[in-house]
Amino acid sequence: MELTHINDEGRAKMVDVSEKNDTEREAIAKGSIYMKEETLKRINDGGIKKGDVLSVAQVGAIMGAKNTSHIIPMCHPIMISGCDIRFNLDFENFKIDIEAITKTVGKTGIEMEALTAVSVAALTIYDMCKAIDRGMVISDIMLMRKSGGKSGVFQH
Repeated sequence: MELTHINDEGRAKMVDVSEKNDTEREAIAKGSIYMKEETLKRINDGGIKKGDVLSVAQVGAIMGAKNTSHIIPMCHPIMISGCDIRFNLDFENFKIDIEAITKTVGKTGIEMEALTAVSVAALTIYDMCKAIDRGMVISDIMLMRKSGGKSGVFQH
């Protein structure tokens, strides 16, 4: 497989997508943040001094998706038509599972936006809870599914 972000001189370039057709595209990413049992309980009970952790993480994730091209150097700016963030509190494993679903109609994929959304949600949770639990672990951020475009469907 050829690397498309490298020019003839071996230097980085942004891929030219001007000739590609607009298609419906969707990406689903997930990740987890592990924490102490007490931290998870306090998030669930609204006992974090900085506020409603999951609401702030949800807004942060959406903002992250919208700003992906500003922090990933070769990522194209994309008109995002939808971004949904879901959380599952797992009291058996003391973690929060995060899922991001992003959608667009465009010339290039929206995978990086979904991955960024999950990452920012996890980082926001960490930031809001670090005063009581600096040992939290962000883990397993991955693309679960993507559809649309020339390469079709990818399923993890």
